[in-house]
This record gives sequence, C-alpha cells and structure tokens, in this order.
Amino acid sequence: MNIMEEVRKRKVLFICTHNSARSQIAEGIMNHIYHDKYEAHSAGTKPTQVNPLAIRVMKEIGVDISSQRSKRIREFDGQEFDYVVTLCSDAEDICPFFPGKEHLHKGFEDPAQATGSDEDRLDRFRKIRDKIGQWIGQTFKD
Repeated sequence: MNIMEEVRKRKVLFICTHNSARSQIAEGIMNHIYHDKYEAHSAGTKPTQVNPLAIRVMKEIGVDISSQRSKRIREFDGQEFDYVVTLCSDAEDICPFFPGKEHLHKGFEDPAQATGSDEDRLDRFRKIRDKIGQWIGQTFKD
C-alpha cells in the first residue's frame, strides 16, 4: 500500500429497538475510542429519541453524544457495513439482512426500563454503559 493511501475505516451499525440508549452508547463509545479504525452508526427498529440519561452518563466519561439522533434502520438501506450488531433480542429477531457482512448479537438490558430514584436510574445507565464499553473493547480490539 502506498504511504499516501488512506486505510478504509470499517463500518459498524449498532441496532436496538428504540435507538435511545444502548445503541447510542455503543455508537458513541466506538466513535470515541476507535475513531481511527471504525465508523459507527446506530439505528432502531422503532426509534424514539436519545435518552437524556444516556447523554449524561456518556458525558461523565468524556464522550458527547448530545448531537446524535435516533434513526430508523431504513435510513441505512443500500449502505454496506462490515459489522451489524444487534444489542437486544427484539432487534435481532427483526433485523434486516445486510448481505456479505458479519452479524453479531450481544444483548444488554434496556437501561431506559430502570425504575426507582434518579440515582438508581443513573446507576443502571452507568452499568450498561460500562458493560457495552467492555464488550466493544473485547470484541473490536485488534
């Protein structure tokens, strides 16, 4: 390879039901840590909006996802991804097929379903954020 050639980033699409927390967190972590090797996106089967608690817990680790938005899977029709990652069983069951690419599934609890005090809910988001970050680190390390 010529020294002037740019290495192509591998594209990753993270999918969960609402594209409000898990997939947004994964997109943010991947683009923050592995921005030189991967280009991450996220989408939902029934997108809503980015959960403010997801934004808050990501900010705690120096990752700003406040400009991200919830997107439908259909927005990515016709695009090629090296990895399509479903983060919940609902998304895995109805995920469209992206031909010739690797499909990974790793289910995580939906932190948006947490109940209790604000601190209890934040704690659930932090735990899921950390689990997703650990899984990405183990799965995408080179």
